[in-house]
Amino acid sequence: MINNISAILKDACEKLGYNPKEIVVSFSNIPTLCDYQSNFCFALAKELKMSPFAVAESIVKQIGENKEFNFVAAMPGYINVSLKDETFSKLANGLLADEKCGVKEHTKKLNVVMDYGGANIAKELHVGHLCSPIIGESLKRLYKLFGHNVISDAHLGDWGLQMGLTILQLHEDGYLDYYFTGKGTEPNITLDILNIAYPKASAKKSVDPEFKAKADAYTKHIQDKDEPYFTVYKKIRELSVKTIEGLYKELGATFDLWYGESSCDEYTDLVVDMFVKKGLARESDGALVVDVAREGEHIPIPKQNPDDEQLYKNPMPPAVIKKYNGGDLYATTDIATIYMRNKDYKNLDEILYCTDSRQKLHFEQVFRCCKMVGISPENQLLTHVGFGTMKGKDGKPFKTREGTTVKLDDVVNLLVEKSSEKLKSNGLEPTRDLALKIGIGAMKYGALSNFVTKDYVFDIDKFLSFDGKTGPYIQYMVARINSILDKADTKAGQIFVQDADEKNILIGILKLNLAYETCYKEKSLNSLCTAAFDLASAFSTFYNSHKILTEPDMAKKQSYLGLISLVKKALVQAMWTLGIDCPERM
Repeated sequence: MINNISAILKDACEKLGYNPKEIVVSFSNIPTLCDYQSNFCFALAKELKMSPFAVAESIVKQIGENKEFNFVAAMPGYINVSLKDETFSKLANGLLADEKCGVKEHTKKLNVVMDYGGANIAKELHVGHLCSPIIGESLKRLYKLFGHNVISDAHLGDWGLQMGLTILQLHEDGYLDYYFTGKGTEPNITLDILNIAYPKASAKKSVDPEFKAKADAYTKHIQDKDEPYFTVYKKIRELSVKTIEGLYKELGATFDLWYGESSCDEYTDLVVDMFVKKGLARESDGALVVDVAREGEHIPIPKQNPDDEQLYKNPMPPAVIKKYNGGDLYATTDIATIYMRNKDYKNLDEILYCTDSRQKLHFEQVFRCCKMVGISPENQLLTHVGFGTMKGKDGKPFKTREGTTVKLDDVVNLLVEKSSEKLKSNGLEPTRDLALKIGIGAMKYGALSNFVTKDYVFDIDKFLSFDGKTGPYIQYMVARINSILDKADTKAGQIFVQDADEKNILIGILKLNLAYETCYKEKSLNSLCTAAFDLASAFSTFYNSHKILTEPDMAKKQSYLGLISLVKKALVQAMWTLGIDCPERM
């Protein structure tokens, strides 16, 4: 619609000899006045040395009668545009027949790898692991909706210090004697054992330098695939992946690849050699580093004492690609992973990462390294989508009452419990599947409603409200439409748009479709959340003012049914993009 209106305005200007620099058409701020408006006449009037209203009048006069739109000049210099009833009707039937409800695929199809999830092996998943699979999954679906080819990778943290710490602790606690001495029987290492071992080891390394050094050595043994360290590592990884996969599945996050940092192991030495051979790496305190700072960055502050740590103004510190003991770091494996991805998948247009925003510096260093050494082609996009922190109602990081980190499976169970209570209060006897869909949907909508980089409050009671801007509200509207369609004594027919409530629904769908593009550009789903809620609200207004099932005029009833079928189609597609299921009944 915007493109069509812009083309008509541009054609009129050309015929008048006007040459506007830009014609911007937007949705009207006053929907009761018009559907769209443009204010380009103000800038054009200065060039023509005319009043803005006179310019607008001349353009509207030049357009004359149009079969699709009504153009009106408005003081002090706007052009207001309204769709005719026939245009609304044609639009509605076209959207209903369209597979993607009017969302146009992008002309250039990109080949994209999306890296999200990022859970660590041998560590219990907690509430902090929620955002990455939720945001990453919705971005993947958004890209696919636009026709792009996307490969998703959970990219597990399975090659770092946490593995050395965990295996060392298990060894010291006597669980690994079978592997290291060959005596006794093979132990049954469970998740409960791992959930004790890692936190215990993590706390110990902070106060015991010898333990930390030994954990570094264990990590190096694992990365060198020395036995029995590597065998123990593989068993822990297998056990952890099954648990992570199950929890991610409940969150609605699915992956094409379950790779991890270890998957690129064969390439780590190769990429480090690339930096060395090109003279891009230097030694620093026994480690290998790459200076990634650009002009104006990484400005040293003079030391007061030669033993002081080096500080910088506007710091962009060097990227460390090899530890003092020859071990790999996160930067090493991330660089090697980009090398591997470009080797395995030809012509990748973009590699997108979805992680906590606190990793911004890390990814900036990694991306610069890859561009410097030629691992990432010049025209390849390397994108980091950093998200904010989930907080409790007290404004602090979300914790249990005891101050400990909330486990992810406890969050899922709490959502199921709370949504079950909500459904019972509404007179429904919920199944776990229904409660899970509503609970997970509520949490996802609450998380995605905020701009991606902002912190947000994890408030389950607010998220689960059936009123207001929430996921359950939209799910309920879809369920209500399902109920109407099931009870109707006739099928949906040709849509004839006549009154304001019907037009508001169509404008709502057009705004929803525009929101997809906004989300794609911003890499944030908040605009889609808002537009979906606004469309659901427009349907609610229509439903409350129209007797759909008892309408005596059959053509009008079939038109109503067609219109609400369109609303359902648009809402279900939007919720699918957000990774939210819409139950048939609520």
